[in-house]
Amino acid sequence: MSETRTLITPKNPKERRRRIKADGGKLTWRRALTRDWRLYTFLVIPVIFLLIFRYVPMIGNIIAFRRFRPGGSILGDEWVGFYYFETFIHNQQFWTVFWNTVILGGLTLLICFPLPIVLALLLNELRSSRFKRIVQTISYLPHFMSIVIVAGLVLQLTSLTGTINQVVEAFGGDAVAFMQKPEWFRTVYVSSEVWQTVGWGTILYLAALTTVDDQLYEAARIDGANRWQQTWHITLPGIRPTMMVLLILNIGSFMAVGFEKVLLLQNPLIYSTADVISTYLYRVGIQSAQFSYAAAIGLFEALIGLVLVLGANFISRRLVGTSLW
Repeated sequence: MSETRTLITPKNPKERRRRIKADGGKLTWRRALTRDWRLYTFLVIPVIFLLIFRYVPMIGNIIAFRRFRPGGSILGDEWVGFYYFETFIHNQQFWTVFWNTVILGGLTLLICFPLPIVLALLLNELRSSRFKRIVQTISYLPHFMSIVIVAGLVLQLTSLTGTINQVVEAFGGDAVAFMQKPEWFRTVYVSSEVWQTVGWGTILYLAALTTVDDQLYEAARIDGANRWQQTWHITLPGIRPTMMVLLILNIGSFMAVGFEKVLLLQNPLIYSTADVISTYLYRVGIQSAQFSYAAAIGLFEALIGLVLVLGANFISRRLVGTSLW
């Protein structure tokens, strides 16, 4: 019987582990690697990518504490401690771009996070599969457009002779120079983010909706629950784990407001609201060659993102019971 059991290898990984333990063997990483090496080969390229482009560059953070001069040592020439951190802490321009980043990131999170959930719920209620596919296709398309094309469209639409001002003038209003007035930048940026990202963001929520048991809806209908009550008490709790995981990830990138789009849309006239940390880093780090100063600011931004992720994960685990780890 034992010979038959060792010859037949079950396909279920849990069953294989149970068989190994039952036979007196120990499931070590060497045994798992030897048995499933074909599966582990799929991890080689992603791991190499992470090492080269995510972990190795972390060594460069040392220049935030050392004075780096082009042509000198790649890790800096002399130790300066927290000099660059003190420099940007006392720099009023830095705090201007910092609060611009916080406000723009907060608006993006507050508006762009719940809208995909709403759109997914609306699409889930559609009975016509053909109309549903048409709506999904139209809403997904902006995601596949280049940031350069999106920024060009936004600039054309908001120009003095653009479509938006033509509509305003058609109703008797005066043309507005949207991209020359600081107070309009946040509205334009967040609106373009909604148009470009909301449709694509519904994919995960639509997939999560398919996991909700239909018997729960049937039981709710028998109890007299209407569509709104079914959505509130069944649908939203059913996709809550997905919502919380995506919320934590979005909070983690809270400070990383889209560099490419902001850089393409901004101009010196609207720096007071359009200049964010990423574009400020580009100017002082690349254009002005203040690499150590830029590294200190980037490290400061990364630490804020880490604290936000850890805090959001802790709160989610305590309040909802769902977390990334």
